Amino acid sequence: MKVALAQLNYIPGDIGYNTSKIISAIGKARTEGADLIVFSELAITGYPPLDLLQKGDLINRSMNAVKEIASHCSGIAAIVGGPSPNTGVFGKSLHNSAFFMQEGRVRAVVNKTLLPTYDIFDEDRYFEPGNTFQTVELNGERIAITICEDIWDEQPCGDRGICRLYSMTPLDELMKEDPGLIINIAANPFSHNRIKIREEVFVRNAVQYKRPLISVNQTGGYTDLIFDGSSVLIDHEGTIIEKLAFCEEEVRTVDIPVAGTERKGYRCPPPLPEDMTGLIHRALVTGIRDFFFKSGQKRAVIGLSGGIDSAVVLALASEALGAQNTLAILMPSVYSSEHSVSDSVAMVRNLSVPYHIVSIEEARQSLEKTVRPYFADRAPDITEENIQARLRAVILMAFANKFGYLVLNTSNKSEAATGYGTLYGDMIGGLSVMGDIYKTEVYRLAKEINSSGEIIPPQIIARPPSAELKPDQLDSDTLPPYDQLDPVLFRYIDLERSPAQIVAEGFDPKLVEDVVKLVKGSEFKRRQTPPVLRVSSKAFGSGRRIPIISNYDF
Repeated sequence: MKVALAQLNYIPGDIGYNTSKIISAIGKARTEGADLIVFSELAITGYPPLDLLQKGDLINRSMNAVKEIASHCSGIAAIVGGPSPNTGVFGKSLHNSAFFMQEGRVRAVVNKTLLPTYDIFDEDRYFEPGNTFQTVELNGERIAITICEDIWDEQPCGDRGICRLYSMTPLDELMKEDPGLIINIAANPFSHNRIKIREEVFVRNAVQYKRPLISVNQTGGYTDLIFDGSSVLIDHEGTIIEKLAFCEEEVRTVDIPVAGTERKGYRCPPPLPEDMTGLIHRALVTGIRDFFFKSGQKRAVIGLSGGIDSAVVLALASEALGAQNTLAILMPSVYSSEHSVSDSVAMVRNLSVPYHIVSIEEARQSLEKTVRPYFADRAPDITEENIQARLRAVILMAFANKFGYLVLNTSNKSEAATGYGTLYGDMIGGLSVMGDIYKTEVYRLAKEINSSGEIIPPQIIARPPSAELKPDQLDSDTLPPYDQLDPVLFRYIDLERSPAQIVAEGFDPKLVEDVVKLVKGSEFKRRQTPPVLRVSSKAFGSGRRIPIISNYDF
């Protein structure tokens, strides 16, 4: 049997756009001699559609799209993900479904059984779980169709190891009909510390059930989420013999392997790299590109400080959008070093990015003069530092408003975690590019960007980090050194370990106490930041829901 894996980039809610892409892929697969083409979870609506699912018109359009797509399934069958009405008496109004189409009609509807409701997922809000299990038949072969979480009944649980999240396993039920092939349609967002686990889950299922397994994932950026594709064909022995491109659209037709026959003609991709920096780089470029394309934005403006964070964001934006669609604004003050400006100019010239130098010094002096009578008995402090950051935000927003740019935020995860940023100042923007990248990871990303030639001047990478808001200022004046800070943050935020557990690993108790205090005290700031491109298993945003007002000691 020949099966086409259709790894596509959809737009949530744009039924017409998504349907057109699906129909085009069906035509391509048919010309390649595919018997079946497989699309990802909720392909018709795009994943995640969120509360668009509560709009009746969207469901009506989606079901009309199902009929239209089915009408193109002549000489080829298709499995397409989409919402379907719950025809039962009880439960929520929708199912998360896979439509099996053949010869112009829908022959079967398979409903997702296991609905993830954790981290970024909230499917129990919208869907009623399926409770029946049946395979479909094509060319005399039975196929077990599962939808994403249906084969994820085991999850890593930190110190508890592997946990069973659900009381039943859909594949156990489907195996009663002795299928020859397992197909999983999915919407698995990229996470650099979970992508290997995902492949292990697929391999474990193929080995356990001794069947070849296909998993088709969508690709592209969806606001804060980035879907990497990486769809796979795994043989019954657990070998990944085909893998589609990372963060790219692709339709590939493959032959399903037969047990006991020689494996010929398969690409057998190399294993995932140990260092994920290259994949993070590509994922962030994808996230920026699709955020702009899908939101109708075209051009980005970035405040370029001479520091590594803004340099990395500028490089990523230029790669995603093109140099001609990226504007850098240098905004020096009396506290800016000469090298900050000259190094920034060198970088924009490396990229051929247009730029302006707009000094904030006159505005700073004017504003400080305005408020000085009211602050006369108080020494300068963080107030004056924040005035500078907010003046820069005003300038960036002025350019954005006047010329139709979107401001890209340049804060990193270490800064967001500890509150090391100015509300309505350097925390502004329509999108936070590196809000899920710790400072130590930013340095690795910078070196990755420079791996094919100098883009970021080496002196920017080598310079000690500084906000340059007062004389001789360094980040280390306020924060622990990043090589000490980031390991604590990673354990507390990403691994969700308690302070006591972190101290038990050998970290200094005072360091842990201070870091945790900073994280807890900055929750209100993070609620007011732009959406953060998610590249880890625990990013700030919808997947981490901590009350702003709380009193907890863990």
